[in-house]
Amino acid sequence: MSAYAGRSATDVTQSEEQTVSVPTAFRWPQARDVGRPARLRSGIKRITGFDLLPDDRVAAEYARLLNTGDPVAERFVDETFLGPLGPERSREMLNQALERGVDDVPDAPESMKALFAEFEHVPGWVDPQLIEQGAAVWRRWGYTLGSIGNAGTLDAYTEASLAVPLSLSGGYAGDSALNRYLETSRWWIEVCRPGAALTPGSLGRRISMQVRVMHVSVRRRVADHPEWDSQRWGLPISQAEMMLTLLGGSVGPGLGLYALGYVTSPAEIRAALHFNRYLGHLVGVRSDIFPETIVDGIRMLYLFDATRSYDSGAIGAELVESFVPAFAPLPEFRGIERVRAQMHLHIQAAYARLFMLPANRKRYRLPSPWLGLVLLLMRVPLIWALEVARRISPAADHAWQRASVHAWERWLRWSSKRKPAQYRAAAPLRR
Repeated sequence: MSAYAGRSATDVTQSEEQTVSVPTAFRWPQARDVGRPARLRSGIKRITGFDLLPDDRVAAEYARLLNTGDPVAERFVDETFLGPLGPERSREMLNQALERGVDDVPDAPESMKALFAEFEHVPGWVDPQLIEQGAAVWRRWGYTLGSIGNAGTLDAYTEASLAVPLSLSGGYAGDSALNRYLETSRWWIEVCRPGAALTPGSLGRRISMQVRVMHVSVRRRVADHPEWDSQRWGLPISQAEMMLTLLGGSVGPGLGLYALGYVTSPAEIRAALHFNRYLGHLVGVRSDIFPETIVDGIRMLYLFDATRSYDSGAIGAELVESFVPAFAPLPEFRGIERVRAQMHLHIQAAYARLFMLPANRKRYRLPSPWLGLVLLLMRVPLIWALEVARRISPAADHAWQRASVHAWERWLRWSSKRKPAQYRAAAPLRR
């Protein structure tokens, strides 16, 4: 039985009745009926009874979300960052509201008040205990979360709808490929601190709002760019694509990291799903089909894979082939610093080898993964021991979480010497 965010069939049907154009790159229902994805689905269903794809109602809602943005935040950005106030004054107002509350901003426009009212509202479906359990899962994974998450992201760059916005904004392309990853890593670390996601004024929540505003600015600029084909791809940084990113922080690593010794229980993966759903609320995701169960998470991920159009071409290749080499030592690195950077390069290449689909990985030129794979496999007995220890002793679990986050932060501080993290709304596109 499906469990999409507590949504009934009637709710989905009502959404379907809204008239929207389906992006032509979204290969549905073809992917359901013909080709490799359909054959794989049919074979697995025949053997196990499990359907890899969601039902047609959910697929139709997913298609609608490909053309759906963040209207509350968009009104704010249009009125401020892209309006008469301009980026600098708007940024000052936003930071003031994040530090002291929107009521302390005397000239706050109504669009800002509406944005913060939505941001501060805690939805009725939120379970604080599950939020904290999901955050604890992230703390155990630590640096590994970012590594497997980005391997999954590289795998998704076959799709121009994802690749073009990132290429135009420049954060993951060319010589600056590491920059946005460092910014995202800071967000990951801050939102998973104990209690941070639900604590008003926490750094994690502040960064979440900055990310939300940045997404709107990039969405606006990319949608107006001549390289963007809205009929083919829908809306840049759509609700559907943001939802997929959140699944890459829950179901994807929860299942994939078994290969590296992490034994995340089904209950913990469901907690990670709940945690990511709430993070989505903070960054503007309003998806009523966000999965609540592992099997529905798998179905949503397979829906994306089955409906790929493989249309990113050279743009996708640039993004993929820029990322792992961005970890290489800088020319000025010497001694242990150079060895440290080389180790991270090999480890990132190993994650790409393990967690990109083989057919997609073969499309790109990537550094050799073999030394990194050896390093990852050497850690497996240690991870197994930690998994056993945390089930015996809560103190051991807390110590593992603290040590994992500390190591993650230490890496981030060291890497950020290259480029400090910053979240800039209204930044120019690179071409």
